[in-house]
Amino acid sequence: MEELARADAALGSGLDAAVWALPEAELVDAVDAVHALGQRLAALQLALLREVDGRGTAVAQGASSTAVWLRDRLRLSVPAARRLLGLATRLHDGPPEIRAALADGRVDTAQAQVIAETVDVVRAEAGPEAADRATGLLVEWAGQFDPVVLRSLGTRILDHVAPEVADAAAARALEAETARAARDRHLTVSDLRDGRFRLTGSLDGETAGLLRAAIEPLTAPAGPDDARSPGQRRHDALAAVCRLALRTGGLPDHGGDAAQLVVTTSYDALTGRLGPGLLDTGATLTPETVRRLACDAAVLPAVLGGAGQVLDVGRQRRVVTGPLRRALVLRDRGCVFPGCDRPPRWCEGHHIRHWAEGGATTLTNSVLLCRHHHRQVHHHGWQVRLAPDGHPEFVPPAWLDPQQQPRRNHHRHAWAAAAPTNTTSALTFPGRPVRTVTATTAPTRTSRPRLVTAGRPPGQPTARSRPP
Repeated sequence: MEELARADAALGSGLDAAVWALPEAELVDAVDAVHALGQRLAALQLALLREVDGRGTAVAQGASSTAVWLRDRLRLSVPAARRLLGLATRLHDGPPEIRAALADGRVDTAQAQVIAETVDVVRAEAGPEAADRATGLLVEWAGQFDPVVLRSLGTRILDHVAPEVADAAAARALEAETARAARDRHLTVSDLRDGRFRLTGSLDGETAGLLRAAIEPLTAPAGPDDARSPGQRRHDALAAVCRLALRTGGLPDHGGDAAQLVVTTSYDALTGRLGPGLLDTGATLTPETVRRLACDAAVLPAVLGGAGQVLDVGRQRRVVTGPLRRALVLRDRGCVFPGCDRPPRWCEGHHIRHWAEGGATTLTNSVLLCRHHHRQVHHHGWQVRLAPDGHPEFVPPAWLDPQQQPRRNHHRHAWAAAAPTNTTSALTFPGRPVRTVTATTAPTRTSRPRLVTAGRPPGQPTARSRPP
């Protein structure tokens, strides 16, 4: 205890030092020295904890276990206390070289954990002599590699210390990993009660590969204006994959209905943008989110009594689907937001004038937008309109562009211009001479007429032909 008191006093004087005044070389040396000292203290702590646990001190003082005793005495969480006790026991029972390396500051606690676990596997597969050779090699590698790389190298340690059993051991290890992954697989969605949900789980290798293959094509930034973090893009990609699965109609029925997302809101809230919506899971959505979802959804009108009882239920009305969606795909070719290259299958129909405000579900009142840019339009003040030539254009909010110059997706126009010409059709504007517009198809697609006709508001074309 006297030695610990002197060490504590020395550390106290070091804390009072003006570290800002240290030359750079001394500063770096001090970082290395403090790290090594920290590992030596960790080695001493683990030895003390092992002794406390071995003596039964915690139980003797009335605790149910050593982990609970550490929680009350050191304010550690029980899982953290158990991890410390587990490492203390593993080092106590393992080769003394690992304890010596930790006490000398040559390895840290995470590296010591990896080395001890790997040596246990080597001992079981190839015997104590191979385990001793593996210990020396891993301690040496710990001077160059962090715990993650060290664990990866440890998976092939038998190639170095016992090559005669390496292949068979690797096969058994793979089988054990596969069985463990299958046993421990799970997925949980937890409501945090603050508008967020936590997704946690453990996936086996095949499922992780499927998930990555599904979402990675959608995780690239959606143009130069995309300020989302990589994690946010992965979140949005997962949502897009789920929407695509729901849209295919191939999911099994759930409760007698096709798989669907159900949002309940009042008519006044929907049309007036004043009230929230409620998911059937109990989660609450903002008015803006409800209106965005209603852009491309099945709407089921219902009449409720004052106490919420159902008095009458109408028939659902599909919007932006069937022939209209196909016409949108022919015209827009994907998300039409400036700079975006998302293909049509990842897009939703957006009403230029919302249907709840009297906007018609027609080609001239609809555009295709990917999930990210659909949110941008509904939540960040972008305005959408069809230009006189029939192409969608976007007016940015004033905070982004004080001049509010209209913008277009030139990616779509460039694609159409590069395609070979093979058909023509007429484009008619009221009060203007008829002019010929070229309609094209991609070389690998079957050529067919591309004339799309829809109800028109005043001042809009009576018919359109768009490149494929």
